[in-house]
Amino acid sequence: MKNLSVTIITKNEEKNIGRCLESLKWADETVVVDTESSDRTVEICQQYTGRIFNESWHGYGKQKNICAGHAKNRWVLNVDADEVVTPELAEEILSILKNGPKYPVYHLPRKNYFGDRWVRFGGWYPDRILRLYDKEKVAFSEVQVHEKLTPDENVGSLKNPLIHYSYCNREDYVQRQERYSILYAQEKIANGFHPNWSHLYLRPPLTFLKKFVLKMGFMEGSLGFFLAKGSAVYTYQKYAKTQFK
Repeated sequence: MKNLSVTIITKNEEKNIGRCLESLKWADETVVVDTESSDRTVEICQQYTGRIFNESWHGYGKQKNICAGHAKNRWVLNVDADEVVTPELAEEILSILKNGPKYPVYHLPRKNYFGDRWVRFGGWYPDRILRLYDKEKVAFSEVQVHEKLTPDENVGSLKNPLIHYSYCNREDYVQRQERYSILYAQEKIANGFHPNWSHLYLRPPLTFLKKFVLKMGFMEGSLGFFLAKGSAVYTYQKYAKTQFK
């Protein structure tokens, strides 16, 4: 049986973190890296774990690697503060660790909620994401946003979904897309990237068509239209903010 560390990065997550940590009591260790929270995030975390560290912000990818560096165990499950591990998913993970993992990294499906609504179409489910991994073989790409575990050539699959309470409402969605687009653009600028016309005028409408038509976002009604449009706007913003010339 291999022991498991769960890692979480936080900043001002008092609305979510208790629900998340409550779902992780089965894990051998929970490690939290907090970035100067000004609310009750750390206080709530202290009710569940003594493994809490404060770090300045380095971008999502590096921050998650720093958190994994504090973990005592080789096998790590990374979760976000607004996610919940179901008993079924916990049991599946423990079974893999008990029998000996066959892969260095595993992906799992996510059930994404918008408010209290599970969004099934438009590419929102199953939304498979790499989260369970051997930290001696796999690590997060150290980017500002949209980080992922690499290498990802030899990947196992979990069946039970992670619950993700992604956005409270439409205002929350718009605000976060704005923030993510800024982080994406800053990194692209640092790497000397400049968009061409296709990034600004071809990719956004193609993104909308993919989400709303090909991924059947229309099945979600007005919310599906809003999310497909939001993805298109985000695609435009993240390139436009790289100072198009």
